[in-house]
This record gives sequence, C-alpha cells and structure tokens, in this order.
Amino acid sequence: MIRFLVRRTVFGILVLWLISVATFLLFFVAPHDPARVITGRLATPETVALVRHRLGLDQPVLTQYGHFLNGLIHGNLGYSFYNSTSVNYLIVSRLPPTVSLALGGAIIWLVTGVLIGVLSATRARSLFDRVATIFVLTGLSMPTFLLGLLLIYLLFFRLHLAGVTWFPAGGYVPLSQNPAAWAQHMVLPWITIALVTAATYTRLTRSSLLETLSEDYIRTARAKGLSERRVIYRHGLRSAMTPVVTQFGIDVGTLLGGVIVTETVFGLGGLGQLAVQSVTNQDLPVIIGIVLLAAFFIVVSNLIVDALYAVLDPRVRLS
Repeated sequence: MIRFLVRRTVFGILVLWLISVATFLLFFVAPHDPARVITGRLATPETVALVRHRLGLDQPVLTQYGHFLNGLIHGNLGYSFYNSTSVNYLIVSRLPPTVSLALGGAIIWLVTGVLIGVLSATRARSLFDRVATIFVLTGLSMPTFLLGLLLIYLLFFRLHLAGVTWFPAGGYVPLSQNPAAWAQHMVLPWITIALVTAATYTRLTRSSLLETLSEDYIRTARAKGLSERRVIYRHGLRSAMTPVVTQFGIDVGTLLGGVIVTETVFGLGGLGQLAVQSVTNQDLPVIIGIVLLAAFFIVVSNLIVDALYAVLDPRVRLS
C-alpha cells in the first residue's frame, strides 16, 4: 500500500511538472510578448520594459523556467500586474466560494445519484425505474445556466413576490462570518450543480450494480441464505461503487478548479469567475496559477480514488 502511494505520488509530481512545462511554453515562449499583453496596447516602452524585467523575460529561456519552477516549488505563483497583487492572494481569496460550492454540491449529487441508482437497479423495469430514466435524461440534457435561472425565478423571484425570503438570488457570505447565511446563499447553487450531475451518478450506479448483481459470487451469497438487503448493500453495492468513485474523483477535482457557469449565474465570485476575468484581461500569471491549481486538485483526487479502490472492492489489490 505504501509502495503504491509513493509510486502514484511520484507519478503525480511528474504530471504536474509536465503541465508546468506546457504552461510555461504556452504563455512565455509562444510567439507573443507577455509583457505587452499584461501592460496593454497603450503602455509606454518604458513600462513594457519594466514589466518584462519584473517577469524575467529579458533572461535566457532556461533561466526563466528555472525561476518559474523555483517559485512553484516554494508556493509562489507570481504577481498579477493587472490586479496589482500576488496571484497567491487572488486565488486564496477566491477559493472559499468554489470549495463551498464543489464540496456541498458533491455531497448532494453523490447521495442522490447513488440512492436513485440503487433503487432503480433493484427495481429494474418498474415504474420507479422508468421515472428515474426520465430524471437521468432530463439532467443530462439540462444546461446548468438554464436550471440556475429557473431556480432563481421560481425560488427567489416568485417566492419574494409572495413575501417568502428563504432563498437569496446570489452572492456569497463566508462561513466564518455567518454559517446560517452561508448555507442560505449556497442552497440554490448546490441544487443547481447537484441536479445536473446526479443524473450521471444515477446512470453509473444503476448499470454498475446490475452488472455486479449478475456475478457468480453474488449468486453464491444468495445460495448461502443471506438476506437480499445484505447481498445488495454489503456485497453488490460495495463492488459496484468503483466506477462511481472514479467519476466522483474526476468531478470534484475539476470543480475545485473552478465552476464557471454556476459561479457566474449566482455571482459567487469564486475561481471560475476569476478565470473568466483573467482570460478577458489576459492576466497571464493568474491564468497560469489557476491552471496549475486545477491540475493539482485533479492529481490529488485521482490519487485518493486509486487508494479507495482496494477499500471498496476486495478483489482489487494495490501493488
């Protein structure tokens, strides 16, 4: 187990290094002047030269990458000239809304998707299964921005007209400032992202559990006289969760990198909105920082998922 984790950690570090090389080549070696992009078209040559010197662009390419990599190793993601502050500060200040949205939504869609998927698999071709199929098709075809706008209209606008102020339209309140207001402002974003994503987990859980319940060891467990509930939840669901956990690790890692549409609809001001603003303003250091942070989240989440395989499925051994 320890050897596997060490090997996967080294592999993850290698992936992050390759991404850092690709990001550096894309933004600093590509045929354009990052200093000119950052300062804008109206900047004077002296300002461009100063920014170029601050970025180290007047040094050899290998020296530039050495400084770039050294900063990453020490946790320094650079300086945003557009916002006149460090990239670390920008990302840390925008991270809480994204983490709140991603983790809260993930819990809701995982519980909802797995529960509906299990009930559909154990009641295959029943009325509930057909209704669940409609839910899956609706969730897979429903754009996130449309669902978010519908929730704002129904649960905010219409209820406010009736004098009910349970759901704010948007904005973010820090958890440390007011936990109740934090949860109140996050309910609609959580529901938006959870309803769309839960459909995928319903489909994954249903298909995986149906396949698992046809295995020989499941028939053996039933032949031994075990209750159907024990067979399904103790033996079947545990093995069937492997693809669900795989998808969950990918989704959470991706969401922590920025949930652009949902954050924009509800005005949460997280990493997603920061990424959009940075691309619009061509703030290259911030873009690089968000890309590397998203890659880090995905690598870590996949490492955790790989370790969970052996816990969920006794047939899997880490070596």
